[in-house]
Amino acid sequence: MGRLIVVSNRVAMPDQTFTGGLASAMDAALHERGGLWFGWSGKISGHHARHRQRQDGIDYVTVDLARTDYENYYAGFANRTLWPLLHFRLGLIDYQREHLDGYLRVNALFASHIAELLEPDDTVWVHDYHLIPLGAMLRERRVGNRIGFFLHTPLPPAAALIALPRHRELFEALAQYDLVGVHTERDRRALEDYFINEVGAVAEPGGVLRLPDGRRFRAGVFPISIDTAEVVRAARCAEQLDEIVQLRHSLDHRALIIGVDRLDYSKGLRQRFEAYGHLLDTRPALHRKVSLLQIAPPSRSAVPEYRQIRRELERTAGHLNGLYAAPDWVPIRYVNQSYPHAVLTGFYRVARVGLVTPLRDGMNLVAKEYVASQDPDDPGVLVLSRFAGAAQELTEALLVNPADTAEVADALARALGMSLRERCERWRAMMDVLERHDITAWRNAFLGELRQPPP
Repeated sequence: MGRLIVVSNRVAMPDQTFTGGLASAMDAALHERGGLWFGWSGKISGHHARHRQRQDGIDYVTVDLARTDYENYYAGFANRTLWPLLHFRLGLIDYQREHLDGYLRVNALFASHIAELLEPDDTVWVHDYHLIPLGAMLRERRVGNRIGFFLHTPLPPAAALIALPRHRELFEALAQYDLVGVHTERDRRALEDYFINEVGAVAEPGGVLRLPDGRRFRAGVFPISIDTAEVVRAARCAEQLDEIVQLRHSLDHRALIIGVDRLDYSKGLRQRFEAYGHLLDTRPALHRKVSLLQIAPPSRSAVPEYRQIRRELERTAGHLNGLYAAPDWVPIRYVNQSYPHAVLTGFYRVARVGLVTPLRDGMNLVAKEYVASQDPDDPGVLVLSRFAGAAQELTEALLVNPADTAEVADALARALGMSLRERCERWRAMMDVLERHDITAWRNAFLGELRQPPP
């Protein structure tokens, strides 16, 4: 069994701190098998310099991008075209031909570098929407290795995908992978529907799709997860941190509702604030007894839609605080900064309710981390959007439609008043899922399927 070659837009370098599930999963896999992690260095330069660093038997290889590469591939096509498309926001798509050309150009650049680095027995695992055509470009360079692809975002129905100009040039390239993984059965059906109705493929047993030219590939469901045991450990240890002690003191025995999201239009933050406002408006008995802590670090601040979201949330939070606040109580604590993972797990453990209500999300690991962070003897309640991939597994959460502010407010009221017995039963059922299906199980399931003989 040869090396594992991981390819993603960015690389979790050994001298940097990364807290995401992908970083920990890939780090563990690479240490098990040995291998190489390839991606963009994050640097803008006048030429495509390649950098290589080796530590603990793992090679980290990155390339610089030119300014036009960054603007067209990353800021342009990836973030202003594919991101809204994959999150069902067709009205926000900003398609420009030069953006697609730059996206294809950078994928070709990656393919050329990777083809030079590969050995015959290597297995290649490509990640996310930035690199959809990479497998096809490797095949064009006569790479015959096993190549898998995992999409970390949702996948909308074929009727949405075909709204993208030159969509077949992009999505049909997925057939050049041996295995395409998605989070949910709904995502897999969308992929199958696209290939059957737009490409003329035929579905065969075992998730195999056969194209008119005879090419076959597998599509499978592999819901990503968290390092459950590590989150449990971190949450226990966090109780002694100054930040957690200070948060508990500031609450003065009030119940805490917590939301942690990137500042992104897919997260449903405006609707979340409106639902919380509806809760306060319709249930005055909760005044001065509950607070919402919303942590929302800025992202993609160069995109106008993101600046608009930030202004809207600041205005809404200010309005609700002005309407309901008392000298000793602030209804909404709205924070635009990030926190270390260890601190976040402590915040989750303090919170009576985890409020995770994206309009669309591939999985949403915050929901899983909130559950894993709870005190087993006094767990909180998860209020979760039906449109997050996590809702397919965490069925004992209070599932809501984030667009229905009254429904979300009702769920919050139910969560705040839920008995200890029901809270424990719901938490235990969800925790059983997370203990069986952690990040290691996800990684092993995908790589195990990728190692299977070609269909």
